[in-house]
Amino acid sequence: METGTRPFKINIAQDILDDLKNRLKNTRWPDEIINSGWDYGTNLSYLKELVSYWGSEFDWRKQEEQINSFPQFMTEIGGLKIHFIHIKGQGKNPIPLLLLHGWPSTFIQMLKIAPLLSGPGKGQEGISFDLVIPSLVGYGFSDASHEPGMSVSKMAGIFHELMAGVLAYDKYALRGGDLGAGIALQMALLYPEYVIGLHTGGTYPRIIGELPDDLTAAEKAYVENVRAWMQEEAAYAQVHATKPQTLAYALNDSPAGLAAWIVEKFRKWSDCGGDVEKRFTKDELLTNLTIYWATQTINSSMRLYYETVRNPGIWGRIKVPTAALMPMKDMFPTPREWVMRTQNPTHYKEISRGGHFLEWEEPELVASDIREFFGSVV
Repeated sequence: METGTRPFKINIAQDILDDLKNRLKNTRWPDEIINSGWDYGTNLSYLKELVSYWGSEFDWRKQEEQINSFPQFMTEIGGLKIHFIHIKGQGKNPIPLLLLHGWPSTFIQMLKIAPLLSGPGKGQEGISFDLVIPSLVGYGFSDASHEPGMSVSKMAGIFHELMAGVLAYDKYALRGGDLGAGIALQMALLYPEYVIGLHTGGTYPRIIGELPDDLTAAEKAYVENVRAWMQEEAAYAQVHATKPQTLAYALNDSPAGLAAWIVEKFRKWSDCGGDVEKRFTKDELLTNLTIYWATQTINSSMRLYYETVRNPGIWGRIKVPTAALMPMKDMFPTPREWVMRTQNPTHYKEISRGGHFLEWEEPELVASDIREFFGSVV
């Protein structure tokens, strides 16, 4: 155990779980347009089914025990308690790898992939990884900051301190998705001398600065997709980035409301063909939701959008080796030309399966690509 860390086990107080069941039982349901499916948002009949299961059949203690089988720790950085899993890799010279989740998931997004990376692979990819899987600041069991400014750039400094300071790694590798990819990108730009390489991928629907005048046809289509997505699907992000506090009163008070806000994204953003349980079991969805509920971190998780819009950090060409694993069933495809223009990856691969929560949806594909990439740069 490194200096400045202490072992940690999750133990949600029983009165919190009892209160959750009571709130679920007493949900006051809204009406719904007949036969509207998911057109207006989260479908009423599915949410009733999920909430009923959450209140009567879901076994949090079983999920808690499973999570606690992973070695978890707490440390303090900048006055904030930071929660993380730390799994030592097998074999000689495992590569330190920081795995960063985004919104609306939690650190449990990375649990399926962990055993696929901590042990040695075969042949040229016969490397293993020391895995560091934190809860982002203000997510899960990490403290929330109650001072303004906790952006992806600010978090980059905190997680660099975790890797280079608390855990004393001379060099480390990065893998991130969604907002976790934003943090990883900032780390690669701010601390290139420490970063072995950056592995990321997936749709990141944000265009910064002036558009180049030499866009390819695929890039022009991508830009139009970004604009359409911002118009039709990004209302949640606009609220997070402008008035998260107002929304938080409802989501922090109603578990059914919290489920509606989050599960709709798991359905829309994953490669599930409209049936969210083709990719995530009820237990997986509800474990993620229970963590948000029990830790009361929905407000601080949403604030990350607000702070990052106001402090996006530094932007420029990434100098460290970079990989992009692009799931074509994410929100919409990001073409190779755009990725090459903005990130200049040394490794690029498109895959036909998996969506926005790739480590959760296709852990074997992600693990294989991580091994292939880092096996080529170490």
